[in-house]
Amino acid sequence: MSNYWETSRRSFLRQTGFSLGPFALMSLLNSESKAADNNSADLHQGVVSPPHHPPKVKRVIHLCMAGGPSHLETFDEKPTLKAQHGQPMPESLTKGQQVAQLQGRELKCFAPQFEFESFGESGQRVCSLFPQMGSLADDVCLVRSMHTDQINHDPAHTLFNTGSAQAGRPSMGSWLLYGLGQECNDLPGYVVLTSVGKGGQAQPIAARQWHSGFLPSRYQGVQFHATGAPVLYLNRPDGVSMSQQQRLVENVNKLNRGFDDVVTDPEIATRIGQYEMAFRMQSSVPELMDLSGETAETLEAYGTQGGDGTYASNCLLARRLLERGVRCVQLYHRAWDHHGGIKRSMEITAKEVDQATAALIRDLKQRGLFDDTLIIWGGEFGRTPMAQGSGRDHHIKGFSMLLSGGAVQGGMSYGSTDEFGYAAQENPVHVRDLHATLLHLFGINHKKFSYRFQGLDFRLTGVEEAHVVHDILT
Repeated sequence: MSNYWETSRRSFLRQTGFSLGPFALMSLLNSESKAADNNSADLHQGVVSPPHHPPKVKRVIHLCMAGGPSHLETFDEKPTLKAQHGQPMPESLTKGQQVAQLQGRELKCFAPQFEFESFGESGQRVCSLFPQMGSLADDVCLVRSMHTDQINHDPAHTLFNTGSAQAGRPSMGSWLLYGLGQECNDLPGYVVLTSVGKGGQAQPIAARQWHSGFLPSRYQGVQFHATGAPVLYLNRPDGVSMSQQQRLVENVNKLNRGFDDVVTDPEIATRIGQYEMAFRMQSSVPELMDLSGETAETLEAYGTQGGDGTYASNCLLARRLLERGVRCVQLYHRAWDHHGGIKRSMEITAKEVDQATAALIRDLKQRGLFDDTLIIWGGEFGRTPMAQGSGRDHHIKGFSMLLSGGAVQGGMSYGSTDEFGYAAQENPVHVRDLHATLLHLFGINHKKFSYRFQGLDFRLTGVEEAHVVHDILT
């Protein structure tokens, strides 16, 4: 029976002369009224219902500085490292420790390249390259004691996104959708935007970083493009009318439903659901990307006219996504791999992100979205306090992240590295701890949240110990 359905589907597509690819994001609904009838049914409610405890946030935006920004030129001031510039790093810190490209070389102290300034009533010390983000010091928590396990970019991104360096695990955005469902029915619940900066090597970002892994594919992230077609294959091909498209998709879905009756494959239901979502996206996505309704003051605040693929443009699009009910948004800015020429590279890259990041946080506050949004800013790891020529190598023992939002205590610094900025020393926070804290803010106990796959119960936080960082929360 299953061979019959598979053969029928292939024959149907050959005979129509159309490829399914361009139609995979099209509607099978007959009218807007029919779409309205299906709205509540299409919204996945999540498996954690009710939440394990009252949630504090509804949405998260992860501003991922891909390549690994230096904590020593952002949020972690080290006078001792500055005083010891050019001197050998203490062997008590570095002997036998893992480094990336500096293995076997003489390790010398490399001073922070810029001065730090005090900001806000809290007096938090932030690098002078980030005056706009620094001006929000009283609204942010600077975690200065992050550490991770993976010293190369791709596995470090994979660990940060999925909790494991092993490819194939679900991303944290997918875990959130699986646990809590989505709040919008005309846009995906998990959207990714990328930009490329001019101040450093742009490390490639693989789509598996926002994949659903072994979770059903309905939970994976959807990449939006800031220039050109926002979503590939969303529009009808030239020469194909709405009625032709509708007949094709309706017949494909009849075959899909018949096949599903035989095999009961959840991926078939996902496919049908995505057709329905795409129908609504044909209207919602163009409206989302149309910035003509934004005021001149808003565009100036972000530093963009929109639609140019920059980090600033993506920050503005991210705000529009969040206010339309998208639960998880990730922005990747690929510009932070500063192995050489870090002084000039940081000047360029900081300018690309400082104004827009601050504008996004202010905009969320003005629109009443700040209090129930979690904002995360940082990279997959940090950079070494040792010199790599005129730059810094990858570093996993200690780095910094910025957290903000109504559920995070503003105006505080948490944790610290040693006096050279080498290793997390006070209140160390592992990536797994960040995941546990993220889930906690959404009302999920990470120890009770798992998915059985191939006979094992998997969790975002894995099997190793992970702790919610309660001290930074309101």
